[in-house]
Amino acid sequence: MIFALQNYKTPMKKLFVLSALLFIVSCAKDPDLIVKGQVKGLKKGTVYLEKERDSALVIVDSMQLNNSSDFELKSELESPEAFYLRLDKNNSNDTDTRIMFFADKGVTQVNTTLKHFVSDAVITGSEQQKLYEEFLKVKNRYNNKKLDLIKESLEAKMEKDSAKIISTDKAFVSLVKSRYLYTVNFAVTNKDSEIAPYLALTEISDAQTKWLDTINNSLTPKVKASKYGKDLDVYLKERKSY
Repeated sequence: MIFALQNYKTPMKKLFVLSALLFIVSCAKDPDLIVKGQVKGLKKGTVYLEKERDSALVIVDSMQLNNSSDFELKSELESPEAFYLRLDKNNSNDTDTRIMFFADKGVTQVNTTLKHFVSDAVITGSEQQKLYEEFLKVKNRYNNKKLDLIKESLEAKMEKDSAKIISTDKAFVSLVKSRYLYTVNFAVTNKDSEIAPYLALTEISDAQTKWLDTINNSLTPKVKASKYGKDLDVYLKERKSY
């Protein structure tokens, strides 16, 4: 009887050890996302990897740098998503310290400088990031035109030129409509990318429902099942319930 019990315990012990090993291996799996790069000129500080959760930015990883400008941060990732790289420089009151980028599974490289942390950033990695940068180039042109119209409007008001005031007001409305339509067209053209629902939610969330519907209805099944695809669907249902 004792012999039989000992023989029973031996395979059970082996099974326990095997299960433990499998658990360790699963815990040690490679992360979905690795963000690495360099902050040229940085000697001391902390870099944080952040993402949005429930309308607030949360830290998913961080690394303290001491006499080094190289960093590597990691995160789990279910579908392509927007992340932020934030720099906390010791003894600094700078506020322009957060770089936004779009990441997919794999490696994203972010190289920048301490002097111009945001504007000098060069980001490589995901196809979504390439599309986002393409969109931003046109968006910046719209922003520059908007600033020109604001200046013209202020000058017209100072000169009390009613005709010019009306003209700039009409131009401003036309510019806003043009920017919204460009965003819709860009999203529909890139319906197979997670950048499409992201732009709908972050750039034109206050647009007419029919425009947002156009984007939502064009999305491929894969994108519809992504984080931003689901978020857009929920947002539209909420808008229509008002």
